[in-house]
Amino acid sequence: MTEAEPQFIEVGTGETRRRMAYRREARPGSGKPGLFWCAGFKSDMASTKATALAAHAATRGIDCVRFDYSGHGLSEGPFEKGTIGRWIEEAETVFRTIAKGPQIIIGSSMGGHIALMLLKRLLEHDPAEAARITALVLIAPAWDMTEELMWKQFPPAARRALESDGVYYEPSNYGEPYTITRALIEDGRAHLLARQPFDPGRPILILQGLQDPDVPASHVRELETFLTGGHVRITEVPDGEHRLSRAQDLALLFQLIDEVSQ
Repeated sequence: MTEAEPQFIEVGTGETRRRMAYRREARPGSGKPGLFWCAGFKSDMASTKATALAAHAATRGIDCVRFDYSGHGLSEGPFEKGTIGRWIEEAETVFRTIAKGPQIIIGSSMGGHIALMLLKRLLEHDPAEAARITALVLIAPAWDMTEELMWKQFPPAARRALESDGVYYEPSNYGEPYTITRALIEDGRAHLLARQPFDPGRPILILQGLQDPDVPASHVRELETFLTGGHVRITEVPDGEHRLSRAQDLALLFQLIDEVSQ
C-alpha cells in the first residue's frame, strides 16, 4: 500500500487555533462506508493498529481517514494543553471536513470515548451528519476515561498533586510517564457519558482483551447497561491485553469491520 502523504487542517480560532495532521486515502466508488480512525491517549495515526487499518481499507477498496490530535504525532501544540473537549472538537472537524459519505468510526481506548461522544454530540446537534455514521467499532473503549479510569483510581498523593500543582506524572507501561493535568480532569467532567441512558441507534461492536490492565473488561461491559437499544456486542479475547495489535487481534478487528461494512 502506498501511504497518503500527511495533510494539514486548522482547527479553532484565535489563541486556540492549532494545525492538525491527517491522512486520507480516498477510494471513491466502492459503495461501502469509509473508515474513520480515532486514536488513543498518547497514540497517533502511525501506530500499528492505525497503519494496519489503512492497509485493510486498501484491500477492500474503501476510504480511510486518520488524524493526530493536537499534541500528538505530527499535529501542533504541547500535549499538556490537550483536553477531552479539545480532542472531540478536532475529531468533529476532521469528520465534517475530510471524511466523505458514510463512515464507520473505529476508536481505540480513549478514541472509543471520543467516538461515542462525537456520535452523541452529532445526534443532539446535527442529525444529518450523525446519519453518516453507520457503525462504531471500538477497541477497549475507555469511556469517561478521565473520571472513571484516572481520577477515581488515582492514589491520594496523585489527587493532591493535581489540586496543588496542577499536574501529576502517571507511570506508564508504554514508555515515559503520562503528564496528567488538572485541566484534563476538570474539562473531562464536561464530556462524560455518566452512565446516562443513550441509544446510539447503530451497531456498536467492541473488541476487548480480558488481560487488559488499563481498561478492564468490567469497565467495558458496563457500556451494555446504559447504551440502550440492544446495539452493543462485545467480543472478548481471553489472552488479549490493552493494545490488541497482534496479528490475531487485528484479524478479529477486521472481521468486525467487515461485518458492519456490508
